[in-house]
Amino acid sequence: MLVEDILSKDPLYVEDSTFLTKARQIIRDNHVRALPVVNSQGIVLGIVTNQDMLRVTSTKSNVTISGFVVQAPTITGQMDILDAARLMLKERKTLLPVVESEDKPVLKGVVSLLDVFKNIDLDKVPDKPVSDIMIRKVVTTRPDDPITKIWDLMVEKDFTGLPVVKDGKLIGMITRFDMLKGTARIGKESERKPADSMQMPVEKFMSSPLFSVKPQDSIRAAIELMLKHDVGRMSVVDEGKLVGIVDRNDLIKSYLGE
Repeated sequence: MLVEDILSKDPLYVEDSTFLTKARQIIRDNHVRALPVVNSQGIVLGIVTNQDMLRVTSTKSNVTISGFVVQAPTITGQMDILDAARLMLKERKTLLPVVESEDKPVLKGVVSLLDVFKNIDLDKVPDKPVSDIMIRKVVTTRPDDPITKIWDLMVEKDFTGLPVVKDGKLIGMITRFDMLKGTARIGKESERKPADSMQMPVEKFMSSPLFSVKPQDSIRAAIELMLKHDVGRMSVVDEGKLVGIVDRNDLIKSYLGE
């Protein structure tokens, strides 16, 4: 299967003159992890991601995204989707712009890891348990932690989501989207008196209900559950105890044999 078979042909995008506040709103309202950035002629300049939106410290409405564009490889529709997935994983990008040709890098569409994930051939998924690929050292947060603490942690460690644990029990998940939806910007804690929104607890933003799998569940079962509930990560729970976490990238890597 080729990229042209699964790409989004009418993608959301922004021009390099777009205000940061507008780009953040598009990412938040459309629940996308990244947007291609083009110039006035439609030539691809790079992408801007929800991670970049977390890094934004300015609240000025006249700041544009031009200084926040990150480089990303461009591909054509003739690339195999599994090769595109390998490239995204290698470059740590969740989305790649698809251009008309190498000589004419005009935006034609986009392809994302989610697009690849939705087109996984379940019959070719390795017959392995989730415990073989899950991340065992899980960073968690408490429901009463100030949201700014988690905001900064996600920026510094490049986390996309963290389990929320209370009294040893898993009660929810907090993601970048949860925070972008909940507030336009939560700044870093400082010596100055912080705004009330900066001190709001994680429980005000976290997602629930929580979807989880058991360590012995198959990788295929985890993929099917993620597709069913449209989530990007799930906690791995054994007898009520959090023992790991598995996300979309882990499952794609397993499918690719990496």
